[in-house]
Amino acid sequence: MIDNRRIHRLVERAAALPDVRAEVEANHDDNRWWPLSITDPRMRMLAAGWSTRVSYRMVETYRHVILTADARGFDALANASAGDLAALVRPIGLPRTRIDYLRSLADLCTLWDKHAIDPSSPAAGVDDLVADFAERVRGASFKVAQCALLNARGYHSGIVPVDSGMVGKLAPALGIELPNGAVAHERFRHILEAAVHAYRDDFRSLAIRHEYAATIPNDVEPTWWVHLVLIYFKRLYLNGPSPRLCTRRPVCTQVVDCPHRKRGA
Repeated sequence: MIDNRRIHRLVERAAALPDVRAEVEANHDDNRWWPLSITDPRMRMLAAGWSTRVSYRMVETYRHVILTADARGFDALANASAGDLAALVRPIGLPRTRIDYLRSLADLCTLWDKHAIDPSSPAAGVDDLVADFAERVRGASFKVAQCALLNARGYHSGIVPVDSGMVGKLAPALGIELPNGAVAHERFRHILEAAVHAYRDDFRSLAIRHEYAATIPNDVEPTWWVHLVLIYFKRLYLNGPSPRLCTRRPVCTQVVDCPHRKRGA
């Protein structure tokens, strides 16, 4: 059984870290990877897919590519030549992979439209759409599908996307065992979304207590805020890992700057 309190304690600790807060504030209200200026849900799903395998230091290069693509429009992109598209995405690399993603995404959008499925509508079930997306879109996976659906529906749609680092580093730090393979991303997403649901008001209070410059609508669960806190904690403290990280996690629930680490134990 998953202990939602452990997830809450980690978010509480991570949210208090100034470097985590700075990254969350820079990306919460208007995410640098998935900017609000892009309004077409199809383009937002394209942006989510094209942001994969782009390093953090290349975020501005990526933004230029995706905003240029948005200016052309999704239909024009879907009908563009391979050479034209390769030139567009060359700054972020993997042109063949990104072109295949676009082409199959366009096919999926046509199929969904034929069956009157609107991926941006809360009425459409997330689990079914994530599975369909992961199966039909080339170069996608559960993690890309989660991001695409979240971006199509908006930041505060209740989805907590899970990347490979969250599966490989964050889950073990929490003492959470996940199944092998791509399904681990879906399992961990459900776990994190359930924790936010269980501690909805507490997580919102954390953002207020630490004076986050982040706008969380009153009528939503703070899934987007929790996702950003966790993913930037992972990037800043687990990818290294940071010397401030306790070597006794998950047994030690303080995780960062605890007495164990200070003694070198």
